[in-house]
Amino acid sequence: MALLTLDEAKAQLNVTSDVNDLELEAYIEAVGPVIERFVGPVEPQQIVETHDVPRDGGRVLVLRRLPVLSLTSVVPLLTNGTTYDVSTLVLDSDTGVVQRANGGWLRGPLRVTYQAGRASIPATINLAARMLVQHLWRTQNAGRGPVLAGGDDFSVSEPIPGFGYAVPNRVLQLLEPYRLPPGVA
Repeated sequence: MALLTLDEAKAQLNVTSDVNDLELEAYIEAVGPVIERFVGPVEPQQIVETHDVPRDGGRVLVLRRLPVLSLTSVVPLLTNGTTYDVSTLVLDSDTGVVQRANGGWLRGPLRVTYQAGRASIPATINLAARMLVQHLWRTQNAGRGPVLAGGDDFSVSEPIPGFGYAVPNRVLQLLEPYRLPPGVA
């Protein structure tokens, strides 16, 4: 599963030639981190994190990468700690909150391994990726290829930290329903 294929990008750009495939593949790779900055991991990926749950315990821990597909393991970093069977833990995939099903304490520090991303890529996120490739391609390659008339609004009203003016408003609007809460990486 890929966020965006070469064929999808070429269809978005109305490109039939293979002449620029290598360059276009670089654009496709570049939009992944931009999209994930707003919506979190898109393609499934394994994440390993250390959580400093106090030794005397805590009721929950919160995973840092959302959305979460599954919890693989929760292992204490101290040799005398309790290894947690993931079947006895409750995971809220949307918020990343992990807690014991019996309401007991989690004791740490803990190494947590989990899968973050999406089981399938929503069509809206794929469309946003295609439109972002289109915007970047056209701004870089102005004068190369056909100019489309009307309806080609790629306006960017304000810079986005780390990306400047590279992300058009319409891409941000498509991503809005999947946007991560503020402060979530």
